[in-house]
Amino acid sequence: MRRIIVLIIVMCLLALPSSDVSAQNAKKKTPPLFKWVNPPRMMPTGVQHGVFKSPSMKKDVGYCIYLPPSYATDTDRRYPVVYYLHGGRPGSEAKSIGLANYFHRYMTDSEIPDVIYVFVNGGPVSHYNLADRENAMGEDVFVQELIPFIDKTYRTVANRNGRGIEGFSQGGRGTTRIMFKHPDLFYSAAPGGSGYSTEKRISEENGRESENLVFAPGDNTWDLARKYAQSKEPPIRIMLHVGTQGFNYDNNLEYMKFLESLEIPFERIIVEGAPHSAQKVYEKRGLEIVQFHAENFRRSGALPPN
Repeated sequence: MRRIIVLIIVMCLLALPSSDVSAQNAKKKTPPLFKWVNPPRMMPTGVQHGVFKSPSMKKDVGYCIYLPPSYATDTDRRYPVVYYLHGGRPGSEAKSIGLANYFHRYMTDSEIPDVIYVFVNGGPVSHYNLADRENAMGEDVFVQELIPFIDKTYRTVANRNGRGIEGFSQGGRGTTRIMFKHPDLFYSAAPGGSGYSTEKRISEENGRESENLVFAPGDNTWDLARKYAQSKEPPIRIMLHVGTQGFNYDNNLEYMKFLESLEIPFERIIVEGAPHSAQKVYEKRGLEIVQFHAENFRRSGALPPN
């Protein structure tokens, strides 16, 4: 009798229409719903969650901010800021806050000077503007709204000399595009693990990443680098970083050669054995990345010399 029951169950499963199976698989791959505000369940030491009202959308937008150890006591001091752009889609300000554990350790151990880090919500298609979708101008919300809000709300060095940008994967793409579009805003930039092959396709196909996703022509890391190379002003201090085991490793090497062909100066960190993971990159070479920003802020005068 048990054999008959098992046989009936197997036959029923085999009889499921392929569309049902496809639907089940599609359900598993459905991305999370996008929200402009995402309070983290747990926050590393020094991290706070905040909200500001977007002037363009009339909606609340979330951000996370790491305030360094001296911020609460040294109340006359102003601090440089690094804006961190998370990977993946859609956006969430909570995605990369685990990296604050490294920042806090480095500053507590006096391996780097105290610096503010802000974790950005990149919008529905992370760190891109999508003018044809409602409330989807992720880049503009960051550049035109979040940065001025942070400068008004916290004790920052509120100019490009005290401002850096960093990100990994999708956030590395965003960092590269935004630093070349807005060199007047950022003195220090460290894109990591960026998908430059996808950006190259967008360049070659007039903004098209896929059938359903088309960006403004020229809004990609290749065309914007060409435009920046015409003047290289104001100069950005750039460091690209990538792991040798990451799936974007080869196209990062290609992009480095491209920047060299444009005579755009940059530094690089190649992390041996690291996969496509900001966390793993930071485990091996994170101190060098944060020291890169700190040294740039010393050069600019936003931090005192050693």
